[in-house]
Amino acid sequence: MARGGAGNMLGVGGSRKNLGREALRGGGRGGRTGGGLDPRAQKRELLRRLQEKRQQQRQEGDTQQGSS
Repeated sequence: MARGGAGNMLGVGGSRKNLGREALRGGGRGGRTGGGLDPRAQKRELLRRLQEKRQQQRQEGDTQQGSS
């Protein structure tokens, strides 16, 4: 036997937001539905900053060795 209707299941799936075509295609709010960067972009940005920091430290070390 089937259960009678879905009237007693209100709120089970959480609140829904009607998304427009642009949001469904990844447009708007940083290209993500929730906004912000996707995990790959976050990792790329983190690696870029780390590499820049290491490069600066290396250059500072070279200038200190060269001046002594």
